[in-house]
Amino acid sequence: MSNAMRTRAIGSRNVGVIGLGAMPMSVAGHMPDEGQSIRTILAALDAGVTLIDTADAYTPSHTDVGHNERLVARALSLWAGDADSVLVATKGGHTRVPDGWDVDGRPSYLKEACDRSLKVLGVESIGLYQHHRPDPRVPYEETMGALKDLHDAGKIQMAGISNANPEQIRLAHDILGDRLVSVQNEYSPRFRSSEPEIDVCAELGLAFLPWSPLGGMSRTGELGRHNSAFDEIAEERGVSPQQVCLAWELARSPVVIPIPGASRPETILDSVGAATLELSKEELARLG
Repeated sequence: MSNAMRTRAIGSRNVGVIGLGAMPMSVAGHMPDEGQSIRTILAALDAGVTLIDTADAYTPSHTDVGHNERLVARALSLWAGDADSVLVATKGGHTRVPDGWDVDGRPSYLKEACDRSLKVLGVESIGLYQHHRPDPRVPYEETMGALKDLHDAGKIQMAGISNANPEQIRLAHDILGDRLVSVQNEYSPRFRSSEPEIDVCAELGLAFLPWSPLGGMSRTGELGRHNSAFDEIAEERGVSPQQVCLAWELARSPVVIPIPGASRPETILDSVGAATLELSKEELARLG
């Protein structure tokens, strides 16, 4: 069974302040075997993680859309705890094609993608459904209209957007009202250009879910390269630089809920330690 973790709000739901980004379990060339992925998700759940972030496009190739969602659904079916206590956030609108990635923001496509995710996740309604990435060929308000329709049809309980700028966040909020609960953008010590979006989220009462909060899959060990204080404070506190990084993000605003990626139980269990790491004002000043 899970241990309680302090929580923050996503719409009407309270979730643990550290979530799990499941994407690394489905990246070609880095993928663990399914057993290890399941163990990683179960370890997160047992440690009190109640937010799991996935997407239909998290898959080793375009021929296996929904790979990551299937892993999450399988792990939840095996967990001894209450699966209803876990908020599964998935996304649609970022597509996989033979040579990589594309976007499709057409309302008809987003509705198809949502139906497919419902089936793969084995649920009647998705807890948090996020539009994955703006499509420059489709007016943003049309895509947001599709999220509104999906919510009103009961297929999704809450709506989110990802990779959005402040203007898009405000437009989505105007269209969706309180159906919109979250924004998921890249944010880390290395990538701070989402500061304005965090402030808009705080103003509008939206959760901000930083993706790649540790700097990206291949860069999580490089925190000290950008600011040696991450390594220094970690050593002083007897914790990992990654825990210091996540605690720094939690201190940025009460709307921030990091979703560090993991593909090993040890990694997510280390990240969860940030939930109880309180940095002093002096430490935060050193981190910048």
